[in-house]
Amino acid sequence: MGIVNKTKNTILAQDVSIANRLFKRMKGLLGRKEFKAGQAIILEPCNSIHTFFMRFPIDVLFVDKNNRVIKVKSSLKPFRLSPIYFNAAFAIELPSGMAEATSTSQGDILLIG
Repeated sequence: MGIVNKTKNTILAQDVSIANRLFKRMKGLLGRKEFKAGQAIILEPCNSIHTFFMRFPIDVLFVDKNNRVIKVKSSLKPFRLSPIYFNAAFAIELPSGMAEATSTSQGDILLIG
């Protein structure tokens, strides 16, 4: 499974995990020592995230039900809490710097599959 930014024709990730159950969403990236380029986690449903007890910053894309990016939070540091994005259907966590490297921005359409 991968994630492609259709608008910019860039690859965001090729190694994608889906956290669509309560325990998996709560665990997310907790306990990981690293998050490598090409990896991503989709948290579904999700309209807000936290980085409590994480070891590294991450990029987060909040995405609506039509796979349109509604907000990009770049380099969200450990022990932070994102705002709530009520229109978000899910969130995608990426290694820090990946949003900028792929020029992903608000309004972009993503292909997931």
